[in-house]
Amino acid sequence: MVPGAEVLFCAHSAEAFESLATGRVDAAVIPIENSLAGSVTEHFDLLLKHDLKIDREMHLRIRHNLIAMPGTKLEQVRQVYSHPIALAQCRIFFERHGQMKALPFYDTAGSVKSVMEQGKPEHAAIASASAARHYGAEILAANIEDDPRNFTRFYLIHRAADAVTAADANKVSLAFALENRPGSLVEALQAIARLGANLTKIESRPVAGKPWEYIFYVDAQLQGAGEDQRIVDAIQPHCSMVKELGLYKEHE
Repeated sequence: MVPGAEVLFCAHSAEAFESLATGRVDAAVIPIENSLAGSVTEHFDLLLKHDLKIDREMHLRIRHNLIAMPGTKLEQVRQVYSHPIALAQCRIFFERHGQMKALPFYDTAGSVKSVMEQGKPEHAAIASASAARHYGAEILAANIEDDPRNFTRFYLIHRAADAVTAADANKVSLAFALENRPGSLVEALQAIARLGANLTKIESRPVAGKPWEYIFYVDAQLQGAGEDQRIVDAIQPHCSMVKELGLYKEHE
């Protein structure tokens, strides 16, 4: 998403967001939703917490591979490490290979690095082919995901002060909290509909420290310039908080 960028790996999502917020890095690429596993809910919370903006979105076809030390045989593998979402997308593979135990790891590429450092033939990882090449590992089984139509939607994010809105931006992401009264969610959504914006996603997340209160996250396709602000103005009377998370060009 950023040609020529120097990549800095982070151990977990909070570190990636903190690195961007504090200026350690200039931009971050984060997954927000998978077509099979659903939303990466933690990233909604972190987008709201930090003063960051979405600059761009991209859809990436996900191909999972079983990766191990060079020379390892498939029948030797007993423990397979990867991100929990990646493991969940390879259930059929594990059903066919009952001797393998799926174990969660913080990151797909990081699991390959760990397997190479451990140097045990009974350990393997699930990750991309590029991760195998980067760490000098070997692919034992390719394309092991359950469904070939496996896509992840990613965001490119910047600090709010550095974000640049594309001239052809046609999608907005918002977070809002509603007034505690009957019908407030319906009224907010009707206000968006009346403007002609097409709501493509809605997600709710609990508010920490406030049981049974929620933040709503929505994506909407826009019809013209300035419509993002008109949406904010339209829903504001029904909300106790509204934050625009990004105005950007929708992936084609």
